[in-house]
Amino acid sequence: MASIYEDDGKDLMLDALGVAGAWASLHIVNGDEVSGGTPAYARKAITWAAASGGSMAANGTLPVFDVPACTVAFVGIYSASTDGTRYALIEVTNEVFAGQGTYTVNAGTLDLNG
Repeated sequence: MASIYEDDGKDLMLDALGVAGAWASLHIVNGDEVSGGTPAYARKAITWAAASGGSMAANGTLPVFDVPACTVAFVGIYSASTDGTRYALIEVTNEVFAGQGTYTVNAGTLDLNG
């Protein structure tokens, strides 16, 4: 039997994630995290507004990543700047980098509404 969470329950779960802190990451087409480059790729801190209606939007300064030549296909959300627990892997439109460049996250929402 599937579980159905009310918005208040979804908001509580999302707010707990936001309070715990979160780090955004970039991933290539097979799901592996980006690595390397000069300047080197690194995860970036991301902050969240309070959850409402089962979703939570990124707020504040959104991350800009240094990336080496690669194809960015996913944005991840982790519990720490290195290692840690991956909370989400979000598919994005593939962006191909033929050489070193920057990838900017323009917006982000975590949504538990299905």
